[in-house]
Amino acid sequence: MTVLDRFLRYVTFDTQSSEETGTTPSTPGQRVFAEALVKELEEIGMEDITLDERCYLMATLPANMDGQAPVIGLIAHLDTSPDMSGKDVRPRIVTYTGGDIVLNERENIALSPSMFPELADYEGQDIIVTDGTTLLGADDKGGVASIIAAMRYLKDHPEVRHGKVRIAFTPDEEIGKGADYFDVEKFGCDWGYTIDGGQIGELEYENFNAATARITFKGLNVHPGYAKGKMRNASLRAMEFASWLPVNERPEYTEGYGGFFHLTGMKGSVEEATLSYIIRDHDRVLFEEKKAILRTLVEKMNEAYPGCVRIELRDQYYNMREVVEPQKHVVDLAFEAMRAAGVAPIVRPIRGGTDGARLSFMGLPCPNIFAGGLNFHGRYEFLPVRSLEKCMETILNIIELAPSKQTIDNSFKS
Repeated sequence: MTVLDRFLRYVTFDTQSSEETGTTPSTPGQRVFAEALVKELEEIGMEDITLDERCYLMATLPANMDGQAPVIGLIAHLDTSPDMSGKDVRPRIVTYTGGDIVLNERENIALSPSMFPELADYEGQDIIVTDGTTLLGADDKGGVASIIAAMRYLKDHPEVRHGKVRIAFTPDEEIGKGADYFDVEKFGCDWGYTIDGGQIGELEYENFNAATARITFKGLNVHPGYAKGKMRNASLRAMEFASWLPVNERPEYTEGYGGFFHLTGMKGSVEEATLSYIIRDHDRVLFEEKKAILRTLVEKMNEAYPGCVRIELRDQYYNMREVVEPQKHVVDLAFEAMRAAGVAPIVRPIRGGTDGARLSFMGLPCPNIFAGGLNFHGRYEFLPVRSLEKCMETILNIIELAPSKQTIDNSFKS
């Protein structure tokens, strides 16, 4: 079974996660998928296969060489995004020759380079698309397929000498909970890689520092005909507060390393209103400054309208660069592995988060590597077949090159 065959099979599993259930895994389909993967890993001959009650699946490929080598970890997630249905995915392979790809003629849905100019980069290649009614699931079943296909290859090719490899598949990454119950000590690796990036060549070891803010406004409602001097409209206070934040620090005006305040939700009445924000910045100092701005504005509003507003701030994760950069050999190995696969590395910051960020701060340095897909989380998601194959090849190169680290860099021991 090729890596393509595996991917096409895996996307038939409905593993969409949910923020509403409060369970881990958040949906039963993730366990169904994990149990199917257990059987595949057993057939391959992997060892130490464990699937715990929270749906964290781990397994071992034993070393087949003498001498010391770092233990490498490879991680992907089981779930797909709750942003769009992942049920009854109908993947289709097309040879892209330019122009629009009609995904669904009946509903007039087309994947067009006018909307997604990156499509032109894959002219002449086979790409996997949806039928326009679901997402595809390359995020992250492309990563799952590449890891398992690499394990199969290494079991079938013992002449490739390698150290011990650990693999893990996690639930609920798409709702920010993939690392919640990840047992780093049990995983037992010197460092790892999440196989969860986008286009071919992506290599990421910087991500946003992230926090959430919930700002609640209290008002006073009386009959509007007799409200003069009495009514205090919480919704208007919320609107006023939102207007105080800098317009140019919204997501739609930022790129690269630029951080932002993102209003993700609002609801309100005269009596009470709430604003929900996410705060993001790659720079830790600027991140802390953004949180301080919110606190200052809350104080300003309470000075104008005493007791009107309160804020709840919660940090979510931090920039993994703080942990990974001092162990740069982890990134250098991935860079070298991509180049050996004929892939040009694209090193850039993640304008988002990754389980690897949290795992890095939990003691497992963990950059992120491309899985090959584009336009994640929606009907226009697609995956070039060559990118999927190069993901698998990069994984194999990492595993084969890793033992050389003992002769050129002993920092994996620390």
